[in-house]
Amino acid sequence: MSDTGKLRLGVNIDHVATVRNARGGAYPDPVRAAKLAEEAGADGITAHLREDRRHISDADIDGLMAALKLPLNFEMAATDEMQKIALRHKPHAVCIVPEKREERTTEGGLEVAREENRLAHFIAPLREAGCRVSIFIAADRRQIEAAHRIGAEVIELHTGAYCDAHAEGHFKERDRELECLRDMSAFAHSLGLEVHAGHGLTYDTVKPIAAFPEVMELNIGHFLIGESIFRGLGPAIGEMRRLMDEARSDALRTAG
Repeated sequence: MSDTGKLRLGVNIDHVATVRNARGGAYPDPVRAAKLAEEAGADGITAHLREDRRHISDADIDGLMAALKLPLNFEMAATDEMQKIALRHKPHAVCIVPEKREERTTEGGLEVAREENRLAHFIAPLREAGCRVSIFIAADRRQIEAAHRIGAEVIELHTGAYCDAHAEGHFKERDRELECLRDMSAFAHSLGLEVHAGHGLTYDTVKPIAAFPEVMELNIGHFLIGESIFRGLGPAIGEMRRLMDEARSDALRTAG
């Protein structure tokens, strides 16, 4: 895809499952949310099957694979169990993320440089099965270079520190994080990697990231599911889509 291509929006439906699991039963259904997201203009669906199954379940993945017309981005830890599940389903994309049982959500990027050999062997069968392999990493040159060496086609840059600094009013730190994300997006693109970004993005923080010409996809979940309580899922996604498109259009006009 060229730099002028449409910025894609991947909607993460994990926290629909979080609400369901708070009471048990089958409602609200993440598959229904995914189909609504599709109708609202999402370009893909992201779901993270955690080892502890705290939100998305194996049955949810089965349902998503059966029902979706959109590409599924299957987030998972680099474990033998998850590799077997991914190879059975062969989703469009597999995003390898770090995972700790005690964390509330994914707290940082994967340590690729330290586990380069293991991860290279881990992702090889996934690539051979036809899955696009993405690595969720911090905006760090060393990690980006390692992701490139192991054969990843895509990196997803962790935007959490930028979003946290904005939310806490630490604007100098926010601007430093944004500059780092901008520089590392360009660096990763120069290596031939496709660049995605996500984690913690909101209406207030999405536009600067969406303006980066190298970023081809944003994956956004928790905020959209929360906002859907007030707006409805379709309108919540529609507003995010509008802001993303506006930012990309403005950036292209300025660059031109």
